[in-house]
Amino acid sequence: MQIAFDAKRAFHNGTGLGHYSRTIIGSLSRYYPEHEYWLLNPKPSNQFSIEGPSLHEVLPSQWLHTFLSSVWRSHWCKQWLAKNKIDLYHGLSHELPFGIDRTGIATVVTMHDLIPERYPAQYGLIDRKIYHQKFNYACKKADRIIAISEQTKADIIQFYKIEEKKIRVCYQSCDPRFYQVVSESEKERIRKKYKLPDQFFLSVGSIIERKNLLQVCKALSLLTGKLDIPLVVIGNGGGYKRKVKDYIERKGLTQQIFFLSDDPLAARDPDFMRAHDFPTIYQLSTALLYPSYFEGFGIPVLEGLCSKVPVITSNRSCLPEAGGPAAYYVNPDSADEIAAAMYSVATDTDKAAQQIKLGWQYAQQFTNEKTAANVMNVYKDLLG
Repeated sequence: MQIAFDAKRAFHNGTGLGHYSRTIIGSLSRYYPEHEYWLLNPKPSNQFSIEGPSLHEVLPSQWLHTFLSSVWRSHWCKQWLAKNKIDLYHGLSHELPFGIDRTGIATVVTMHDLIPERYPAQYGLIDRKIYHQKFNYACKKADRIIAISEQTKADIIQFYKIEEKKIRVCYQSCDPRFYQVVSESEKERIRKKYKLPDQFFLSVGSIIERKNLLQVCKALSLLTGKLDIPLVVIGNGGGYKRKVKDYIERKGLTQQIFFLSDDPLAARDPDFMRAHDFPTIYQLSTALLYPSYFEGFGIPVLEGLCSKVPVITSNRSCLPEAGGPAAYYVNPDSADEIAAAMYSVATDTDKAAQQIKLGWQYAQQFTNEKTAANVMNVYKDLLG
């Protein structure tokens, strides 16, 4: 098969959509090298490179297409796809080129979440309209839709009235490095590199209201004098981040909470920017805290399970799908429940060890090989 991908986020995005794109492209090329994979990239990247014997980067070649690269990605790339006899085009992040349904090329789109539809107040009016148009169009026109969780599948049916038979749930995986045990010498190197405490809780993700970092900080405040383990935060944000920092200052927690992404060293370090050091940071942590209100899947939960650390997450949306029987589940509105879970993780070592064991076992269903096989089955089912 000649398979093409919308690879914009694979080359340019350092968060969840980028990690998903790079992981699935890499996994497919590794386990199914008999196919050719074409990565449509609207502009050159100096952040991420994706290489392999069956992987081919495609950049716009005409001057106008290079100048208007976003239009090339959303419209004009169809010419290249048709000319090069592409069998299947996979939009990896909610989108398909407009008019691709008229080319005869089979199409698949991955839908990660419908958060702009579910929480419209968190987006500006123009952004909401753009997301609605792109997401709805892709779901209507795609031959198959990959939903990354049962929660996302239900939302696609609810908001866009798509027939269930068109949707396949294919869980995502994480970078295979999270499955690997990091050596003690490497842990010590990373601890010194980022000046990490001997013990710390870890929070990973964009610092936005939905991710719920403020409740984590409130939980840490409740533990003052009972459990003196600091919090390390990886992620960036705007107004909500300032709100969180204001709370931290009012409560005198500035020495207990470290925003690693604000460190000038981390901000310039390519191994931090590309998340290469993250598996080691996870494995150094006491537990991962991820009490988000809503996710499409919640990849940090899986990263935590693979890293063999306890995971504290929400009892809502798809997060029980990601954490299975292994996570500590809390009400994301309750700082008391979050604090109790943090205290339990840090003090009940027998229970924590059992949860880690369950987490590792549960994570085996999300390996790169299994997730790639699920996606390839969608391709083969579509093309016959």
